[in-house]
Amino acid sequence: MLKGKTIIVGVSGGIAAYKAATICSRLVGLGAEVHVIMTKSATKFITPLTLQTLSRHAVHVDTFEELDPQVVTHIDLADRADLILLAPATANMIAKLAHGIADDMLSTTLLAATCPIVVAPAMNVHMYEHPAVVDNIKLLAERGVRFIDPGTGQLACGYVAKGRLAEPEEIVLALQQWLNKPKLLRGKKVLVTAGGTMERIDPVRYLTNDSSGKMGFAIAEAALDLGADVTVVAGRTSAAAPQGVKLIKVESAADMLQAVLEQFDDSDIVIKSAAVADYRPKQVHQQKLKKGDAQQLVLELERTTDILATLGERKTHQLLVGFAAETEQLDVYAMDKLKRKNCDYLVANDVSQDGAGFNYDTNVISIYNTNGLVEQLPLMSKRDAAERLLQILAQHG
Repeated sequence: MLKGKTIIVGVSGGIAAYKAATICSRLVGLGAEVHVIMTKSATKFITPLTLQTLSRHAVHVDTFEELDPQVVTHIDLADRADLILLAPATANMIAKLAHGIADDMLSTTLLAATCPIVVAPAMNVHMYEHPAVVDNIKLLAERGVRFIDPGTGQLACGYVAKGRLAEPEEIVLALQQWLNKPKLLRGKKVLVTAGGTMERIDPVRYLTNDSSGKMGFAIAEAALDLGADVTVVAGRTSAAAPQGVKLIKVESAADMLQAVLEQFDDSDIVIKSAAVADYRPKQVHQQKLKKGDAQQLVLELERTTDILATLGERKTHQLLVGFAAETEQLDVYAMDKLKRKNCDYLVANDVSQDGAGFNYDTNVISIYNTNGLVEQLPLMSKRDAAERLLQILAQHG
C-alpha cells in the first residue's frame, strides 16, 4: 500500500499519455495522494479533467496559474512529493530534465525536486536509440534518476520495436517497491570512498588509475535509499555523485586518508571502494618539468599510507568493508587481503571479465567475510550489486 505517500505524476506529450489515467487510478486505489502535472502538448492527448477526476486533485498545466497565494505551487509540490513519476517521458522532456531547462510547469517542478524521480520513456524506437537521447538517459541515471524501461511492441508510428510505455501495472509495482523499501540502515552513518587518487608529478602531470567512482557512488545511493546518513570521500571520478550525500572531494591518497580519518570515529559502516594509489612520486616538482634533450625520465616512487590497513588498526565499533580488484585467484587474494587489513567484509571482482571493473555500469562481485565466501553475485548493474551488498551488511550481527 501507498497510504501516506505523495506522488506527482508528470505527463508529457506523447500518445501514451492515455495510460496516465490508469496509473493515477491505481495509485489512488493504493492510498497515495496523487497530483498530476501536464505539459500543454499532453492535454492534446488526454484532458486535464480526466486526470483531475481520477487523482481527486486539480491538474497543473500553467506555471503562472497560482491558485493558492500562500505558496508557490511548483515549489510546494516538489517539497511535498515522496516521488515524482514522469510517464510518459518524451525525448523532449528527458532532454529538459538532463540539461536543467525549466520552461513549463512540469520541467520547473522537476528542477525543484529533491525526492526520487522515476522516468518511464515512450517514443519511436529510432528516437529512443538516438545518441542524444541515449546520452541524456545515461546522464540522468548517473545523477540517480530511476528508469522503467519501455516495452517492445506495436508503436503508434507503425513500427514493432522497443519504445512503448511500460504497462501501468508494471509502473505501479515498481513505485510500490521503491517507496516501501525497508529502511534497513535508518539511523546509521555510512562512510564511502569512491574514485581514484591523483599523485602529482608537477603542476600539470600526475599518476592515477582508471577508476570512475561509479561503484562507490552506487553504494552511496543505495545506502541513502535504505535510510542511512551518507558521507562520500571522492577522488578523481568520471561519474556524478548522487544527490543527498555529504560529498568531500580530495585529490591524493594523503588527502583521502586525512578526510576519512576525520569522519571515521562517527561512522557505523565504512566502505572503502576507492582505488587508492600504492605509490607516489618521491619528489613533486613545483614547476612544469621541461622535456629538454633527455631521452629518458626516471621517477622515484615511494609507498603511500595504506588507508584500509590504517582503518583496520583503528576500528572500534565500525563495520569495515574493503574492495579488491583482481585478475586471478579471486578467493585466495580476497581472503588474504581481508585478514591482513582486518576487514569485516571484502568485496572482490575479477576485472578481467567482460562487464566488470572500472568504467562499466555493471559489475560481477563476490562478497567475503572472515568465514569465507558469503555470496557470489552474477553480472548486474552496479546499483543492484550495491543494494545487495548493503542488505548483507545491514543483517550483520
